[in-house]
Order: sequence, then C-alpha cells, then structure tokens
Amino acid sequence: MKLLLTGVALVLLAVALGAPQARADQGFLLMASTIGPIDAGIVPALEEAFEKETGIRVRHVGAGTGEALQIAKKGSVDLALVHAKSLEEAFVKEGFGTERVPLMYNDFVIVGPVDDPAGIKGMKSAKDALKQLASCQALFVSRGDKSGTHVAELELWKGTGVTPASPWYTVYEKGNEGNVPTLRYTDQRQAYTVIDRATYLSLRDAIKLVVLVEGDEVLLNRISLIPVSPKKFPAVHHAEALQFVAWLTDPAKGQRIIAEFGREKYGAPLFFPDSRQWHATHR
Repeated sequence: MKLLLTGVALVLLAVALGAPQARADQGFLLMASTIGPIDAGIVPALEEAFEKETGIRVRHVGAGTGEALQIAKKGSVDLALVHAKSLEEAFVKEGFGTERVPLMYNDFVIVGPVDDPAGIKGMKSAKDALKQLASCQALFVSRGDKSGTHVAELELWKGTGVTPASPWYTVYEKGNEGNVPTLRYTDQRQAYTVIDRATYLSLRDAIKLVVLVEGDEVLLNRISLIPVSPKKFPAVHHAEALQFVAWLTDPAKGQRIIAEFGREKYGAPLFFPDSRQWHATHR
C-alpha cells in the first residue's frame, strides 16, 4: 500500500528526521514539543483552540526535550515546548532561543508495584525514596534518552549522592519514544520509575503500578515555551510565534484551557497554569 503524505506531513516528517531548515515556507507555525503533553492531549487542544480563534495553524513534532532543542537548533521550528531548565537555559544562552517563558506545570511521581517490595510508599522525600530503592537494589527503569523526564530523574539521583547502576538500574531501549511506552514497560517488569502524573493518570486503568511517592517540591515539573531566535534564523515566523506565546500565557485564553484540561475525565486537571500573567491575576 502506498503511503500518501500531505504537505504538512512531509514537513513534519522532514523535521522529525532532523533535516535542517525543513520548515521553509510551510504556511503554519511549527513547534518542537516534549512528548508527555502531546500524549496527554493538551498540546493538540491548545493548537486547535488558537487556530479557531486566530486562524493561525500550529503543528507540532514530538521529541524528548533534548532532541526537541536539537531540532530547534537547526532552525526547523518556530518555537519549542520543553521541560528541562538546565537545557533550556543553555539553549537561550547560546543564542538559539530568545527567552524561557513559563507556561504550565504538573509533577513527577515515583510509581512501583502494589506490594512495594522496597517499602517506599508514603515517604515524603523523593530523594530518600530513591536511596531506599538503591539500597534494596529494586528494579528501576529509566528513559535514558536526555528527555526532560530523564534529566529530572538524573537530577534527583544526583541529589542522593547515589550513582545508579545495572543490574537493578535499567535503561529502556525505546525510552526515546516517550513516557507512555516507558511506563508500560515498567509495568511489564513490575519495576519502579519516575514519571509525570499526567502520563500515569492517562494509563492508570491499564496498568497495575501505583503512585508511591508524591508531593515533594523537587518533583514539580515546569514546562516552558522558547521562541526560536530570528537573529539566528531569519526565516522563522517570529511574530506569529510571539502571538501564539501571548495567547498561551493569557489568563483568559490558553491558561484557562490549561486550568480545566483533564478535570472532566480524571476529576482533576492534568496541568496547572504557570504564566507570569496568570500569577499576577491569581495572587
């Protein structure tokens, strides 16, 4: 059977394959986005609402944060939606992005088997929980792909003073495909992992793993927008990208959608507004 690709699909495919300057004059905004918010459905929902209101189309290519920023470094997209502060700051400092714009947050949780053989359930400190996992050499699965989730996990391990290692510490070979397949694999192995709450809620009814550690401040997962620099890449649609950023951070528009997203289905929102404008009006 022949695979027929539209012009949009061809551009997205070229960007995903890392073709430099693949965006060209495609006629729509293109965003490199971390995979979790795409899988959760918030990225398509925001794009559709923005297009409905403004007529400006936005399309995305999904990748782990590290890979998404590498795509943006080629000038193939107009902006990035990512969640690894250290990588984001380096991206802006190197001149590839104009600024980090706070958008939304959710949180990471530590999940594991119901019987919790390592005994970490209810621990208040995520780092203490990880130390306990290491001490017990409990099977732990990592994405291992330099995504935002992986970077956050490594920062947690760094704070423990423990260097995780095989055989109990396992890197999932398909971790670059996202949090959903990583969580499914962890469930198959009945292991432990660090995952964002939105991904867990989206799979909660299909897996046996449960949330064991949550609520620690260090588990907050902040997601930012970064417009690609027009000084570095004059072809980017910078004015339209800034219009999208302004809409996303507006308390009455994008932030309102974020505040309500997931509430009807899961009984609680999957993400929380985090723009400067939102906080200024909700003190």
